Amino acid sequence: MSRVFSFARLGALLTKEFIQMRRDRITFAMMLGVPLIQLLLFGYAINNDPKQLPAALVTASSDPYTRAMVSALETTGYYRFDHVGIAASEAERMLAEGEVVFVVTIPSDFARRVDRNDHPQILIEADATDPAVASGAISTLGTVAQGALLRARGMEAAASQSAGSQLDVVVHRRYNPEGISQYNIVPGLLGVILQMTMVMMTSIALTRETERGTMENLLAMPASPFEIMLGKIIPYLGVGAVQVLVVLGAARLLFGVPFVGSVALLVLVILAFVLALVLLGYTFSTMARTQMQALQLTFFFFLPSIMLSGFMFPFRGMPAWAQWIGEVLPLTHFLRIIRALMLKGADLRDIGWETGVLTLFILAYAAIALLRFRRTLD
Repeated sequence: MSRVFSFARLGALLTKEFIQMRRDRITFAMMLGVPLIQLLLFGYAINNDPKQLPAALVTASSDPYTRAMVSALETTGYYRFDHVGIAASEAERMLAEGEVVFVVTIPSDFARRVDRNDHPQILIEADATDPAVASGAISTLGTVAQGALLRARGMEAAASQSAGSQLDVVVHRRYNPEGISQYNIVPGLLGVILQMTMVMMTSIALTRETERGTMENLLAMPASPFEIMLGKIIPYLGVGAVQVLVVLGAARLLFGVPFVGSVALLVLVILAFVLALVLLGYTFSTMARTQMQALQLTFFFFLPSIMLSGFMFPFRGMPAWAQWIGEVLPLTHFLRIIRALMLKGADLRDIGWETGVLTLFILAYAAIALLRFRRTLD
């Protein structure tokens, strides 16, 4: 056999590799899909300066000064007043449940104090669980509000008035007054770590059996698909419990992250989240033929999850289509729950919707996994 380089032999080897790539559809999809997803997400979906943030207005007056103040805040592009003239208790509930990011309170005597140059005040409460979301909007408050008040009075040139006539904007950064980023990141890391490890480890559960040649023995056992699924996922629930203890312990001892919610409710939500993740990983294992394909499917899911869930970038800063995708990711809802529990002291009523969505994920993933596994039996 000739040892001299041969284009014919090289061509045969290249043909063989292209045929192999075409047969491995998951790997081929990863090669094309991952760069495309990164391009779309970083190019269109990521925005560190979110605009049109939902806000509520608490006021008993509709005087010209109040209308000018609201109009000026909306003109900045940061505020979107979806709820106007509501009660303070209702605004408090909306802020706690995350329906609004800001609550603007204008007192009933605001117009009278403006006319009397009696140091008028307005109160703006901001949900500071994610400091990056509210920082841009808060930084523009003083100048915008003062300018709006001067224009409403026809006193644009009155900037040299006495301090008593100047507007006082009181800002309360709720739930994270110091704006410490660790309070937002560390609880989110719990969800990211659990997703990365639970889905990855569980996704190779069945594919490992196939590669090692023990799948036939498993199928020959007098066990139902549901029993096999439980046998595969329950051990990883224990692993997840250990990870939860490590992350929460580090959050408290190393970073001083506060925890003001219910421990029992936290445990229940984490259990639901971990169960959803291991069921998702088990579903991936029924789709892949090899452990490498299972890991590729895991990475393909992990990339948009970490970018569109609100962990790395503000969720409200993304376009509508990116938020729709984020809403079908378990991590998005878990991040809202864990931050609400740890920083806001939320109860079951406050996180009821997000908990219900996690429950739907569990049922959907379990059904898909069982259907896929029954197909592998044929």
